[in-house]
Amino acid sequence: MPVRLIDSLASTAPLAEVFSDGSILQALLDFETALARVESRLGIIPAHAAEAIAAVANPSNFDIAQLSEKTLRAGTPSIPLVKALTQLVRGRDAEAANFVHWGATSQDASDSALALLLKRAQPIIESDLARAQSALHALSEKHKATTMLGRTLLQAAPPITFGLKTAGWFAAIRRGQQRLSSAFAAAFILQFGGAVGTLAALGAQGPRVAEELAIELGLTVPEAPWHAHRDRLAALMCACAVLTGSVGKIARDISLLMQNEVGEVAEPESEGRGGSSTMPHKRNPIGCTVIIAAAGRMPGLIASYLSTMVQEHERSIGGSQSEWPTVAAVIQSTGLAAASMAEISEGLTADPERMREHLEATRGAIYAEKATMLLAAKIGREEAHRLVQEATRRAGAQNRKLAQVLREMPEATKHLANSALDNLAVAEDYLGAAEYFRQRLLHKSDTAIKKD
Repeated sequence: MPVRLIDSLASTAPLAEVFSDGSILQALLDFETALARVESRLGIIPAHAAEAIAAVANPSNFDIAQLSEKTLRAGTPSIPLVKALTQLVRGRDAEAANFVHWGATSQDASDSALALLLKRAQPIIESDLARAQSALHALSEKHKATTMLGRTLLQAAPPITFGLKTAGWFAAIRRGQQRLSSAFAAAFILQFGGAVGTLAALGAQGPRVAEELAIELGLTVPEAPWHAHRDRLAALMCACAVLTGSVGKIARDISLLMQNEVGEVAEPESEGRGGSSTMPHKRNPIGCTVIIAAAGRMPGLIASYLSTMVQEHERSIGGSQSEWPTVAAVIQSTGLAAASMAEISEGLTADPERMREHLEATRGAIYAEKATMLLAAKIGREEAHRLVQEATRRAGAQNRKLAQVLREMPEATKHLANSALDNLAVAEDYLGAAEYFRQRLLHKSDTAIKKD
């Protein structure tokens, strides 16, 4: 389904479909039909009752607008849904209508349905995360020797490689995806406890029904019903927020590198993407914009979710009822960030020449640390720092290279050979363990690192 206009910058079409009215209704009906099948198989309800329930449990048989209106009055979509489903079953088989929702409670249906929706959302998000990781891995390999400015507090610093930078992006997404995958798996749990979480209405067969129902729905069985314990869902929400924050950091880096006065990278360009309504020359970082907006929404959403965890006794008032919109917003924001990052990563272009220009434009000032370390071995760190700081100030004031100024300072030339000054501003000579760390971030083995 198309994304609603109000959600067009907050979701993707596939995830909008996951949380659409029809999809939510289908998940609720999947719970009810699976429950009937299991109970029929175990001899708890008649076989014809399960058949009648399955026969009418089609979203097209329900009035979504009416269900929504009645949900507001009932406090849960499950109550009006079960009533509507019972009426439909009664029209087909009067006796079977007595066995709809047998032994379950409304929260069993809504929580299990939410787990089913999350299970549908996971592969959509993880597919985009896999695309982003693959593209960033390739970029890192391509640019492992491409030198660029390191930047600290938005100021020029000693050189790094673009390969190291993209490896850092790759690893952050990989870590986030691993946490997310684990949190998703923990959240794919059945909710089935009846009125107070004891399944008393089903007697001794309750646990067996729960086990069979979980298999039927493709969910796992928790140690016990979890109506008022929302920790696993909270962990998933937090994993989404951490991942989206990591992707937001990458988007921030890329958007800064795309500034006209920097121009070291560029998002992919296509019809209708990144333009301006008034300035034809603009190439805006729209993918980054969408991601940063998603990351900006997350703290408020997570705070909202965490506040619902303080739930009273066996079933809460207002706790689970507040979750669906928040969970849907968190999952869709995460998916939008993942999809946008996949698109950016697969089409991101780098300009090594521009990167080199910015290295040269510092006139060697970024190698002040290197000069300090060379001198420190001879005259001590404090004196070396004072000397190079003075040389850096002169170089800046006179618009000259640092090495040139150092050549005119006897206290420096006394300890620095001409060859050291000649090579002071060679970026490739001051990358330290950049390649080692790059390969570590990409998970290459220590053996492979040594061979390279």
